[in-house]
Amino acid sequence: MPQRSSRARVESILRIFSSSRKRLSLSAESPVQPQMAQVSPNIAAAAALTGSAKLAAVTDLVEKLSQDLTSNDLSSQERDSALEELKIYGRDPRNADPIFTKEGIEMLTRHAFDSSSSTTSRNALRVLCNTLFLKQETRQMFVNLGYEAKLCEKLKSDNRDDEFLVSRVIFLTTYGTNTDLVELIDKHHLADAINTNLERHAKHRIETSSVTNPMEDMALAETLKLLFNVTHYCKDRTSSFTPAIPHIVTILCKGSFSTQKPLDPPNSSLVHALLNLDIGSEDVQAALYPKDSPNMLANHLIDLLARSTTAYANEELESSITPLVSAIRVIHEQAPADVKNSIRERLLPTEADRTQVLGRTSSLPSWLLKNSTNPIAPQLRDIISNLFFEMSDKDASKFVENVGYGFASGFLFNRNLPVPPNIAEASSTTRGGTDRPVNPVTGQFLDAETQPVGPEMTEAEREREAERLFVLFERLRANGVISAENPVRTAVQEGRFEELPDDYEESD
Repeated sequence: MPQRSSRARVESILRIFSSSRKRLSLSAESPVQPQMAQVSPNIAAAAALTGSAKLAAVTDLVEKLSQDLTSNDLSSQERDSALEELKIYGRDPRNADPIFTKEGIEMLTRHAFDSSSSTTSRNALRVLCNTLFLKQETRQMFVNLGYEAKLCEKLKSDNRDDEFLVSRVIFLTTYGTNTDLVELIDKHHLADAINTNLERHAKHRIETSSVTNPMEDMALAETLKLLFNVTHYCKDRTSSFTPAIPHIVTILCKGSFSTQKPLDPPNSSLVHALLNLDIGSEDVQAALYPKDSPNMLANHLIDLLARSTTAYANEELESSITPLVSAIRVIHEQAPADVKNSIRERLLPTEADRTQVLGRTSSLPSWLLKNSTNPIAPQLRDIISNLFFEMSDKDASKFVENVGYGFASGFLFNRNLPVPPNIAEASSTTRGGTDRPVNPVTGQFLDAETQPVGPEMTEAEREREAERLFVLFERLRANGVISAENPVRTAVQEGRFEELPDDYEESD
């Protein structure tokens, strides 16, 4: 498996798409915090140590925990207390070097996966997660120890702390290591463990209206991030995760998550996970478009989008909303005809939108149109334009009718698609069957247009405007931008152009 980039790559992938891709959000990707009901005096003292005193304390703890692996000198309470204290020191790698060595990683790994105590195992896993997150080189040290079988076996545990911690360990090893994801899936059944954990979350969402344990959502988000990365870096085994799609849909549509913004984890992670999976598989169509509620998933995604339009600043749109619009586009592409029509009813401009120039109302279709030309969100604007084109059956004439030539022109030009020959004619074909003619450029009803207020142009002004247009058309023709005949030249050839004498004065 090829080497992957450093911690910066981890953060950038997670931030947008991961993902946005994309990528995924790194909001939960921080050193694991202590899981303690009461802070012991040793822990409080550890948090205050710095410099050489901290280094000496870390060295002593690592040596003591390493010796305990063979001598078993420590009691369970002493061992767990030492790991808790080590976790405090390990949050800041300065003067904590022994934790980040090959020996330190091996000691933590053995306590995490060889201990018979689940408490000791989780305490060691918390330190290990922090260590792998903070220093990339420690990830390969961990992979070299060959604990793949025990790692995947522990992921099968029906415990949310284990799910959270082990998923994070595997997730971090997908960056900067040569870990063999194919082997993890084929030999150690990683896909089965992930699918089973998602099934547990789905059942829990159906049975329980609200989640009281915050570790539920944290474990879910970590599992989904792991799923995204594995399917992104190991595309040949994506089909192994197809059974997870119904569970993701259930969690997404049935779950009620307390988040500050609509696309905070785990909502964002659920959306990202769908993007890499085989939505077109026959085996999952009934889950995506159930007979009793075929629009359920599409409506939920569009509702998420509607809430997101006012929750994010312009500079956040690319990373936050691009994956969601991508998911809606994929769902629309695979959907049966009735679901496609429902999506189009909600996303294409309505008659109310056409009372103004398209893109100027406060509706969701207008928001999409405005962002289809957003200069600081190139991926988002491209996906929105493609979605509108696909909702127009990939027909250029329908596309122009739906969004107006002003929004359609750039898309058609960039893809070398011919401009509809009747573009200059006012159309009366809009969704809803209205017979009101529409301005083909702006998409606004002609009878709703406001006429310009001001004095009529003088003949001299008209002449200057004609000359300006003539020069502009000639430049466009010379550069190959357009192939249409210059209308001013045509007017001259047809005798419809009058040359005014220099002493001409316009009469009142």
